Amino acid sequence: MNDLTPDTEALVRSLAQRVALLEDKLAITELMTAYGPAIDSGSAEAVARLWTEDGVYDVDTGVMRGHAEITAMVRSQAHQSWIEGGCGHVLEPGHTRVDGTTAVSTCKSQLIIRDGDSFKVHRVTATRWNLEKIDGQWKVTVRTSRVLDGRAEARDLLAAGL
Repeated sequence: MNDLTPDTEALVRSLAQRVALLEDKLAITELMTAYGPAIDSGSAEAVARLWTEDGVYDVDTGVMRGHAEITAMVRSQAHQSWIEGGCGHVLEPGHTRVDGTTAVSTCKSQLIIRDGDSFKVHRVTATRWNLEKIDGQWKVTVRTSRVLDGRAEARDLLAAGL
């Protein structure tokens, strides 16, 4: 026998949906914020695991497809020189919209590099994360990043997330 009134049942359903949405947004935020420590420590496999097996990482300097290419980028001499020189990738919290098992999160990120005894912002990028929930876990399907250097393409990435 059900002791809940129709109003109470509706409230419980509503609360369960809201909690599920909050859990999804938190999981997406944790995925995005894991990127900085993983990329800056050179943890190539951890970086790649943020994406689906066939995930795409589209940056101004090129497009990487799949775990092998993402891992190769982290292990590349170019990236290793950033790490060895001192750097940090810093992302702001994303503006995230969840639609069932897909989501889009939009944010800005900074690459901060050591410059002698101080640090400077090397670049600021507009970033769009397309994500999919697979077997209960959020993964990046496509991450697109464009330097905020005045080009409309970067501004358009940010505007699309509103």
